Amino acid sequence: MMPERLDREVVAMRVARELMDGDVVNLGLGIPTLCSQFVPEGRSIVYHSENGVLNYGPMAEEGEEDIDLTNAGGEFLAWVPGMAFFNSAESFAMIRGGHVDVTVLGALQVSERGDLANWMLPSRGIGNVGGAMDLAVGARRTIVAMEHVDRRGEPKIVRECSFPLTGRGCVSLIVTDAAVIEVAPGGLSLKETAPGWTPEQIQAITEPTLCPADDLREMTLW
Repeated sequence: MMPERLDREVVAMRVARELMDGDVVNLGLGIPTLCSQFVPEGRSIVYHSENGVLNYGPMAEEGEEDIDLTNAGGEFLAWVPGMAFFNSAESFAMIRGGHVDVTVLGALQVSERGDLANWMLPSRGIGNVGGAMDLAVGARRTIVAMEHVDRRGEPKIVRECSFPLTGRGCVSLIVTDAAVIEVAPGGLSLKETAPGWTPEQIQAITEPTLCPADDLREMTLW
């Protein structure tokens, strides 16, 4: 029996630790959108949304929602000083021009080389590219935040992606509900384990071989 997996909010908190002061960051749908709730103290993160918002903050409190102020996932945002608004063409010009430092995306599959598949689920025959392909190649760093396995218990970290690709070799870090894994030139490096998990248990739900880092440690949020 496997240990308890981390909540989605905890995964988002761990990803938020990767964001540096002054970074321009785009958050994808799902777990990534939660990251704006957990900006580390003392850091100023400039969040960018492809629907035309820059420098937004956390989600709006209940009762304070504004139908005209949402992120790309349609979630209501809180007003913060210094927000800027523009059209989608300008938003994508920022992405394609290399002005986004980090993008955090969800994934259906990530390969051992950092290939990303996150827009089409073949078994359902549906998908929507959205801005994912632009972000995967336009951002300077791509972090994936996701569950370690799918609903059937199958690994989402695989040797080769069998789903249509969003981008090749674009992922540098994978944060899941069980581990933190770095995509390195020689393969996948297991950097952190969720509390209660052993490297062997994480390997059992990961298709490619994981190489434990020399400084492998248990995941912390501070």
